[in-house]
Amino acid sequence: MRFETTTQRPVETRGIGLHSGVDVAMRILPAPTSTGIVFVRTDLDRFLIPASWKYVARVSYATSLMRQGVLLSTTEHVLSVFYGMGIDNAIVEINSLECPILDGSGRPFVELLRQAGRRQLRRARRYLRIRRPVEVRDGRKRITILPGDGFRITCNTDFGHALAGPQELDLDLTPERYAREIAPARTFGFQGDLEQMRDMGLIRGASLSSAICFTPDGILNPEGLRFPDECCRHKVLDLIGDLALIGHPLVGHVIAERAGHAMHTALVAHIRNDRSSYDIVTLDQLAAEAARALVG
Repeated sequence: MRFETTTQRPVETRGIGLHSGVDVAMRILPAPTSTGIVFVRTDLDRFLIPASWKYVARVSYATSLMRQGVLLSTTEHVLSVFYGMGIDNAIVEINSLECPILDGSGRPFVELLRQAGRRQLRRARRYLRIRRPVEVRDGRKRITILPGDGFRITCNTDFGHALAGPQELDLDLTPERYAREIAPARTFGFQGDLEQMRDMGLIRGASLSSAICFTPDGILNPEGLRFPDECCRHKVLDLIGDLALIGHPLVGHVIAERAGHAMHTALVAHIRNDRSSYDIVTLDQLAAEAARALVG
């Protein structure tokens, strides 16, 4: 896309917070150029929390943002959908401390943005182009981003389960592929972990309508999986949501091996704190460079 975008009209939804169990109302409104995605806590005098790597608070079972002590949790799904569907600027009003989980995937948010429509603005869209490899590693877990011509993701997962064993997904991201192949993939958990997570104050709002639950040899959800590799696809959804915190659409090849939220956001911070690893370019600049390379 050559120019920045926003939504055409306001849309709204409501649901339950996955971890808080609290009823949440969310409203998405158009925003002008250079706004980015900004959350507005309507329950706290319209306090603003920009969706930026600068405000990452904690990352474990979800990605939370905090500004001046005000928290917003489980932001990764809605941010993933904004990024995947090519929306650069929006105001997201929310009346609680956690985004709604809805059906556990990005699909309801995709449908919401389709209702909202997409409007092209007059400012050239700026891309963050990776200039040299950047990597974050922890034992067998790692995430790397390499220079590339577009935005490509390669993701490997293995949860040691018959239905969630070694899986790999490799794709060049477009809004159409995102909506079809990534957004429908749901969040998931394992039956053996539920008691411990509840003891930690998590998943108070979880149900089989908002998450996949794996038993030792199958799943509890009567409808089954949406994809044979739904776990890997959902990890890609989460990864895109965390990468959205970098502040610009990416030009590079991301390779994630058993990575999670903490590693995703560590990569984002690593890149933004090292100005030599990237440059900011427009699509016209990229096209001009490609043309010069062909001539040369």
